Amino acid sequence: MQRVSQTSTIWRNIASKVRKNLFSINDPFAARSFSLVPIAAAAKKLHQPEIPCDFQKWGSIGFSRTSKFASGFNPLQPKPLDSIVDIYRLKDRYPDDIASIWDDYHIGRGHVGASMKAKLYHLLEHRASECRYFVIPLWRGSGYTTMFVQVQTPHMIFTGLEDYKARGTQASPYFTVTFYTEFAESKDLVLIRGDIVFTSKLTDSEAEWLLETAQSFYLNDARYKLVERFNRETRDFEFKDVLQVLNMPIL
Repeated sequence: MQRVSQTSTIWRNIASKVRKNLFSINDPFAARSFSLVPIAAAAKKLHQPEIPCDFQKWGSIGFSRTSKFASGFNPLQPKPLDSIVDIYRLKDRYPDDIASIWDDYHIGRGHVGASMKAKLYHLLEHRASECRYFVIPLWRGSGYTTMFVQVQTPHMIFTGLEDYKARGTQASPYFTVTFYTEFAESKDLVLIRGDIVFTSKLTDSEAEWLLETAQSFYLNDARYKLVERFNRETRDFEFKDVLQVLNMPIL
C-alpha cells in the first residue's frame, strides 16, 4: 500500500514525461504505448465465464458470445460494436431497454458494462482532449494502491502507477474501457464496455468503481479542477486533495 509522500514522489517524477510518452495524437494506440506480450500471455490464463441464465434475452438481439470477450483487450485492435451485437436488431429498441440488456450481458468475471447519455460523453471527450491523464487511489483493506488513468476517447486505460514507474511505456494495462457511440445521435446513448486484462490485479467491483470514479473526475466540475491541475499545473497538484474528495484517509 502507498503513502501520500511516496505517491507524490512517483507522480512528480513521471508527470513531465507522461504527456509525450503514452499516446500519439494521430495514433493513440501505437505499439509503443504498451507492450502487448504481457496481455497475450495473460489472455491464455483467463477462462471463459459461465453464460448467465438470461442469455436468451441477449441472443434475441444478436449478442455474440463467440467473441474473445473474456480474454483481455488488445489496445491495437479494439473490438467493434457490431462484432458484439447485431446493431440492426437494436434500432427499434428503446434506449433504456438497450442499456439494461447491455449491462446485464456484461455481468461475469472480467467484464464491466455501462452506458451514459451522449451529452455527458461529449463533455468527457472534450475535457479528455485537454487533460488526458490522472491518478486515482484504489482502497484496499487498510491502505490504497494508486491507478494511473489515460483517456483518449473512445478509450480509457488504467494501469498501476507502480508498474508505470517501473516499466514506463512498456507497462501493461490492468483495465481497458471502450465507449461506443453508434447510438449517440439516434438514441442519445453511448454504450461502455470494460475489460479487465489481469483479473489477478483487479476484481469486477474494483474495475466498476474505477470506471465510475474516473468519469466523475471528468464530468464533475469541482473534481475536474484536480484533473486540470494534474495536467497543467503539476507543481501545485496535491494527491491528498484526491484522497479528501474520495473520503479516504491520508496515510
